[in-house]
Amino acid sequence: MIDKEPGQKRGLSEHVKESVENYFESLNGEQPYGVYSMVLSEMERPLLTVVMKHCQNNQSKASKVLGINRNTLRKKLESYGLV
Repeated sequence: MIDKEPGQKRGLSEHVKESVENYFESLNGEQPYGVYSMVLSEMERPLLTVVMKHCQNNQSKASKVLGINRNTLRKKLESYGLV
C-alpha cells in the first residue's frame, strides 16, 4: 500500500478507481469503448512483470503466487511478449 497521508494507506482498488475516473475525465465527452478489457490489460502486464521478477522468472512459483494454472500463465506471458 502507498501512503495517502501520514499514517494512512491507500489500497490498490483506490488507485484503480482514481485511474479510471481520470480516464473518463480525459475523454472530454467522447464515448468510451472497451473499458473493461482495457483496464484488465493495463493491469495484467505490470502484474505479471512484477510477479515474475519476484519469483525470479520461475513460472511454477509465479503461477502459485497468482493462483492460476502454469499453462494459463505461460499463455498470458506470451501474449504480452514477456517470455
